[in-house]
Amino acid sequence: MTSTPEHFLIDAAGAPMVRLEGGCFLMGSDTHYPEEAPAHKEEVGPFAIQTTPVTNRMFAEFVSQTGHVTQAERCLDPHDYPGVAVNFLQPASLVFTPPDAPVGLDDVKRWWSLVPGADWRHPLGPGSNLQGLEDHPVVHVALQDALAYAHWAGCELPTEAEWEFAAWGGRSDSEFVWGDQLLLDGRHMANTWQGDFPWRNLAVGGYERTSPVGAFPANGYGLHDMIGNVWEWTTSVYRGSHAVPRKSCCAGGAGGGAMLVLKGGSHLCAPNYCQRYRAPARSPQAADTSSSHIGFRCVRR
Repeated sequence: MTSTPEHFLIDAAGAPMVRLEGGCFLMGSDTHYPEEAPAHKEEVGPFAIQTTPVTNRMFAEFVSQTGHVTQAERCLDPHDYPGVAVNFLQPASLVFTPPDAPVGLDDVKRWWSLVPGADWRHPLGPGSNLQGLEDHPVVHVALQDALAYAHWAGCELPTEAEWEFAAWGGRSDSEFVWGDQLLLDGRHMANTWQGDFPWRNLAVGGYERTSPVGAFPANGYGLHDMIGNVWEWTTSVYRGSHAVPRKSCCAGGAGGGAMLVLKGGSHLCAPNYCQRYRAPARSPQAADTSSSHIGFRCVRR
């Protein structure tokens, strides 16, 4: 796995990219969550990838130029969701709300809430804003929002294989993309949860929620935040393991019921819950769902 050091600007927000030559790599894992298995050889062609997730500043420029209204800011069409109560069709998005005491980890509703008025401009709901968060990853973006940005920027979203190839940064033989220990010389290498999820985050790394892109060390390809901070959209249809036939969907036509692969983990991944701060880790996400810990980055082929 190799890359060139070439960086170039590709969109109106001036997003730097790294060009990767592609190649064959070991994708997946046989030693962690079952959906990551089996580990297998995968090959990707040449592509360029943004060095960071798309930020609030970059997304604001896109919205300013296009007038795009995100899914979280729109009412859902009741014809697409028969039988769903009207109050669940109003503009809203999922927001992580930590409980004030330990809770069981068997029900995500104990820490996730559908918050009316939560969107990319108001990440915690009405009354919140982006002051001081300009260089944090944009969140509360559904798949179609990410695709719209990518189209505006003259790019696409990565497949799962492309994303995982890039995340390794040229490595393939370690537990994490930086080595075999979660901490490197006592240092946190990604924005992940430090403490007892979901109620107590010690924020040893300096951030309780998202962090500015580039706040943590880059991988071997010069890419920041491939692990932690926010989950990132791919265009690959989620399947329960790598053993079943794999293919990338034509994401531009993905409907509301499509389940796509998210990669990278987020600031909510913790040793006691969701140990998905690893390159092979993956999670299913409905294409029409947005939340306070999902973002994206673009590629160009």
